[in-house]
Amino acid sequence: MKQTDLDILLREGEGPMLEYKESFSPSFARDLAAFANSSGGKILLGVRDDGTVVGVRDSNQLRAQIQDIARNCDPPIKILVEAVVGKVMVITVRESEGKPVQCREGFFWRQGASTQKLSRDEIRDFFRSEGAIRFDLAVCPKFRYPEDFDQEKFDAWVSQSRITPRRKIDDILVNIEVAERAGKRLVFRNAGVLFFAKDVRHFFPHAYITCLLAKGTNKVDILDRKDFAGGLVNDIEESLRFIERNTRTAYLIEKLRREDVPEYPMRALREAVTNAVMHRDYFEVGANVFVEIYADRIEISNPGGLPKGLSREELGTRSVRRNPLIADLLHRIALIEKAGTGIRRILEDARQHKCPEPKFKVNGFFTATFWPNAEIARKVTPQVTQQVTPQVTQQVIAVLESARTARTREALQKVVGIKDREHFRKTYIEQLLVAGWLEMTIPEKPRSSKQRYRTTDLGRKVLAQKKRPWGQA
Repeated sequence: MKQTDLDILLREGEGPMLEYKESFSPSFARDLAAFANSSGGKILLGVRDDGTVVGVRDSNQLRAQIQDIARNCDPPIKILVEAVVGKVMVITVRESEGKPVQCREGFFWRQGASTQKLSRDEIRDFFRSEGAIRFDLAVCPKFRYPEDFDQEKFDAWVSQSRITPRRKIDDILVNIEVAERAGKRLVFRNAGVLFFAKDVRHFFPHAYITCLLAKGTNKVDILDRKDFAGGLVNDIEESLRFIERNTRTAYLIEKLRREDVPEYPMRALREAVTNAVMHRDYFEVGANVFVEIYADRIEISNPGGLPKGLSREELGTRSVRRNPLIADLLHRIALIEKAGTGIRRILEDARQHKCPEPKFKVNGFFTATFWPNAEIARKVTPQVTQQVTPQVTQQVIAVLESARTARTREALQKVVGIKDREHFRKTYIEQLLVAGWLEMTIPEKPRSSKQRYRTTDLGRKVLAQKKRPWGQA
């Protein structure tokens, strides 16, 4: 360093990245750790607090002492030691790539022009902010297995994965890393609780999705609000159903076949809701995921902003997972695809749907905003029964006849001999529900494993006439 550079530092005065020290002492380690835990900085050895240069004797022994202190921190700190005209030593401390850094006396950081020791809570928050503690991988000591374990949720997840269900449940839980063995019992990680707890909010009160339907373009008049807290997979699915119920769909009829054309890009919305659940900061206990439907747009937001190590410019080009185990569990059931492709898929689906390009905002929250296809939004009519007019088929009659006694979806599908579950759901179950010819036995829990469907009074009238067209009362 040149004398002119030193003069500038002396005129600048102490600050977040500059410290004056009159002489060397063992407490020097605190300042090294503080700078390494912050944005790096310089220590001028041989300068009083008021900027007066008193000088310090440069020697190999002093340089070795400083280097030893830096090496003995955990992790070691990278520094550069220089002497200026033989009177001031300048120690340049680089910001650590392995934060948080600890010296023998604890954890320190820079606050303004001073070095401060971190309190217990500050240490915890620092570890979290630096990604040194992963929420999803941490053990949940309150969870008791099997008392708090929901077998139904687990079975549903396994059925969607490629895991062989014949294996022991305990072995599967350990293998997918949601639990670990502690002697003769299983200890659950937080990710396992979020997926498989009977009551997730008993353990994490903030782990839910709030869905809002607003009357206009702001939150002044709320028409509907639902909080979903039935586990991560259930919450995603229920949020998407809320969107489907409260947005419009155009119905195009060609050769007596109906094509549903929603005003919003539903695959993109599914990706966005899944990403919000997967990437949210679960350490933020005062916030949760929101899905907000306005007259002109949909906003999906999650607390935490971007994960550490991912910049706004890199969004959509790199993958940094805040909750890697949650991401893995969602990937196993195909709710997410390859890492780092979510944003690109959102943009591509919006393009294919001829919607305006979604916008992303980062400010402590990560918010994705979607706008509808303007042409579809102008054309759609909310009443499905006014749009669809195919004749009653033998399959429809078979479903209604069988459902005179409440039946499962699987039982009804078997009656008509259709193998494709999704096709049966959309072509028969959904249409019959909308027409009012079929009803759920547990309408408040559409995804319940105990769900049954039965023919309504209107459906019985249809059966009595056999060939009655859809959409007529």
